[in-house]
Amino acid sequence: MTEATSMLRACLHAAGVTDVVAVEPAVGGLAATAGLARRADGTPLFVKAFGEPPSDEAFAAEAEGLTVLREAGGVATPDVVLADRDLLVLSALRPRPDTEAFWEECAHAFARLHTSTRHDRFGWHRDNWLGRRRQVNTWTDDGFEFFARHRLLRWLGEPRVRQALDAEDRAALERLCDRLPELLPAAPACLTHGDLWTQNVMATPDGRPALIDPAVSYTWAEVDQAHLWTTSPPPEARVFFERYAELTGLDAGWRERMPVLQLRQHLAVVAQFDPDWGAADLVRATLAPFRKRR
Repeated sequence: MTEATSMLRACLHAAGVTDVVAVEPAVGGLAATAGLARRADGTPLFVKAFGEPPSDEAFAAEAEGLTVLREAGGVATPDVVLADRDLLVLSALRPRPDTEAFWEECAHAFARLHTSTRHDRFGWHRDNWLGRRRQVNTWTDDGFEFFARHRLLRWLGEPRVRQALDAEDRAALERLCDRLPELLPAAPACLTHGDLWTQNVMATPDGRPALIDPAVSYTWAEVDQAHLWTTSPPPEARVFFERYAELTGLDAGWRERMPVLQLRQHLAVVAQFDPDWGAADLVRATLAPFRKRR
């Protein structure tokens, strides 16, 4: 048993889940320690724990996000078995099948989510967490102001971001924010997953699309689309983008907007991870047109 799985088993026992007979490490997570546990009756569980929680409410906020995506958005998510300060226990999902049929079903699920949950303001009733950093969700009437202040400029105070971006990069980001109404179309707020990279798309035991690790808020639907578009989806996912565009009436220019929308996630990666897998370079490339010419 590894140190990580020993820690997860100890957390489970401390939380009263004492019938676990095995814990195996899970792959893919970055911010927390995760594993797959098996109870004595054979029931599988997904378990996640923080060595040092970023907040007493981080897992409670994540559990709430899973519930609201399922109940308000109609998207499958794992059942929450337990959520406390140190531990999140969920029903187990299965790896997604990368087939065109699966990704087409994803397109219908996300189109329903984004078109049936529109809201008159941007934000959420509480802050939640993107990885180990707070996602600020202060209610805002204007989508451009919300995205600029709480999804882009918010990251400039993070130590790793200050180190990665020079003064001209930061000024270029501020100029981009000033021009957001020229760069992005006005769009309503809707319920979004908020951390929709490819690894957070899984499948239910009967093969339907299911989601994990949300950082929900009411914001632009294309924030979810951008995250999926830029995190190496498999070739079979091409049908997802085609069908989603048809179902939601996206204009032909949506692909050109993806780098601007994905800046928020690249900045979050820079803020939290070293190495940052090229995120800082992608930020600088997107900001290049907004640097002052010398």
